[in-house]
Amino acid sequence: MNAIFLDPEMDDATRRQALYDGQLIVYSPRPTTVALCQIAREMSEQAFGGRDPRFAQHAMPVEEYATILADLKPKFIHHPTVKSTMQAMLRDFGCDPEQTYFDVPRLRTATDGGYLTSGIAYAFHPHRDTWYSAPFNQINWWMPVYEIRPDNAMAFHLRYWGRAIRNGSRAYNYAEWNRTSRVTAAQHIKSDTRQQPKPEEPVEMDPQVRLICKPGGVIMFSGAHLHSTVPNSSGYTRFSIDFRTVHRGDVEKRIGAQNVDSACTGTTMADYLRVTDLAHLPTELIEAYDREPSATTVGSGVMRG
Repeated sequence: MNAIFLDPEMDDATRRQALYDGQLIVYSPRPTTVALCQIAREMSEQAFGGRDPRFAQHAMPVEEYATILADLKPKFIHHPTVKSTMQAMLRDFGCDPEQTYFDVPRLRTATDGGYLTSGIAYAFHPHRDTWYSAPFNQINWWMPVYEIRPDNAMAFHLRYWGRAIRNGSRAYNYAEWNRTSRVTAAQHIKSDTRQQPKPEEPVEMDPQVRLICKPGGVIMFSGAHLHSTVPNSSGYTRFSIDFRTVHRGDVEKRIGAQNVDSACTGTTMADYLRVTDLAHLPTELIEAYDREPSATTVGSGVMRG
């Protein structure tokens, strides 16, 4: 059974286990999360020349819009205070700074009415992050930059927690994607021809859960959850931030969610930075997941994909 926890009083170990078990957790905004969203707002408003970024799509050709995003999104990642804001935020949430590693936060957009749904503003089909070489102890953090509504949010397809879906993950390798596909994102405007893992059988989209929180609120979920971008019909662009964390102790012990259907190769483990000093995980751990990413301990047993 999947549950949704609102502002739970959990320590980090209890929270991680709940997420590995398929629970969803929502937190209200707090100063550290609002600070990260404020950086994204200021940068977005500057990038669009003072226009409200949510409505800028209605005032410019899609090619110009995509060019702005292609410049804005990497600038957000490399903003001089983003990483320090992240470090403060993870401490604020009770994460052990010596054991917690995070990847860089990404600014995402979901435009209204199908204006731009490929490339730099890709609208994600139902997927698990674990189809994309993510480890099964990955925890996803997602937060809206501006107000969101049910018609421009993210959907969780809870019936597929623990239920396999035939998918194309067997053809995906993270290193190869970075080498050949990620760098071409801004070139895909009318359609996106990059090969990505997708369901290879019909997916029942309903019932689905759409969680709505205020700007700076946080939705946490396992990278093994099936989720998708809601087709945006709100009249404005959704801006959001997401990033991921792993706990070194869980990585070493291979504690995480169960692998029910992921067959990709490679690993994203080299992307993670330690909260204390931004150091990477040890090479031997990265290489271990690169060789055998699907072996994960769940509770007291070892599950393999």
